[in-house]
Amino acid sequence: MKIHEHQAKQLMAARGIPVPLGRVARSVDEAVAAVRPLIDESGNSVVVLKAQIHAGGRGKGTFKEHPEIRGVNIITAGIEGGPSAAEERVRELAQQMLGSTLVTAQTGDEGKQVNRLYVEQGVDIARELYLAVLLDRATSRNVVMASTEGGVEIERVAEETPEKILRAEVDPAIGLASFQANELAHGLDIEGEAARNFTRFVKSLADAATELDTDLIEINPLVITTDGRVMALDGKMAFDDNALYRHPDIADMRDETEEDPAELAAKNAGLNYIKLDGTIGCLVNGAGLAMATMDTIKHVGGEPANFLDVGGGATADQVTTAFQIITADPNVKGIFVNIFGGIMRCDVIATGIVEAVERVGLEVPLVVRLEGTNVEQGKQIIEESGLKVTNADDLRDGAEKILELTA
Repeated sequence: MKIHEHQAKQLMAARGIPVPLGRVARSVDEAVAAVRPLIDESGNSVVVLKAQIHAGGRGKGTFKEHPEIRGVNIITAGIEGGPSAAEERVRELAQQMLGSTLVTAQTGDEGKQVNRLYVEQGVDIARELYLAVLLDRATSRNVVMASTEGGVEIERVAEETPEKILRAEVDPAIGLASFQANELAHGLDIEGEAARNFTRFVKSLADAATELDTDLIEINPLVITTDGRVMALDGKMAFDDNALYRHPDIADMRDETEEDPAELAAKNAGLNYIKLDGTIGCLVNGAGLAMATMDTIKHVGGEPANFLDVGGGATADQVTTAFQIITADPNVKGIFVNIFGGIMRCDVIATGIVEAVERVGLEVPLVVRLEGTNVEQGKQIIEESGLKVTNADDLRDGAEKILELTA
């Protein structure tokens, strides 16, 4: 699960991790009302207005409706015109940003609608760095990553200048050790009071990652101010869904408007679904079989449109929902149902397919491979339904047949 920048900073601030002052706004009036208190409290006449979406690259992103406006805007009108001038500029920008579609390198061409903004104090920046704590699933440990290349896409740094990325593995028993934090500060060429502030910052961030069960905490940029303070100028957090039961306060931060509607519908139905870019829809029981099905489709020259695992105990209603999710994807040109019935019975799958087609119709080819528990009953249900279905003998046969029918 992902959360917004302002929520990530709220969690950091609660753990003593320095962040700039800021206020979230869901309307133009709320954005304007945040300006004067921020200027008064921070003593800085500069404020920053940030679009809040679950995607990076907002600073370089632009709005479809207003291509001249960025996702992050530094407002300097208050330097000469005072708080009223800053308020007027925030009002003008907020009116154009709220409800508009922001396109960044991570959203794709479709972009994301902006429904909330973050108004933040200006900061006098001396240096920009990159800092993240991410879960390394190969070692089952958190890893701290840092780089002098703050404000730059870390993927580009990793590809072009990997030597500029520093790493430190976090021991789950003791956390990030002081010597590791000092080595990171040295590697980033941070000295004096700023180095001491950085070591405290990075140790607290590593502790927060462990406490909150995060998959990722990313700060890009992490800034050193002109007076030696270290602050998270940006903040991104993603959490392990399986651990959310331990963090009901974080679960309440979920913004369903930022999630893919199909993936959300699948989650609510107890299904495992991930949308992909291909044209062949897959309905499979079991994660391993689902992966094998996608691999086989690619092996014979096709591209899967989704990963969809109905699990071992799915009901006919869940299968119907799964079918509806697949057919709602306009890119799907054909559907391959691949069921190996163990706990999951073939007749339940067949009933779900028939019910789904009766509800939503079937306008694309359908290939079905059933094997295992109650396979004959399942085949009989489909045959008696009168559906136009192509039967497959095995996994490869099914993949080849659906590719041929969608060619």
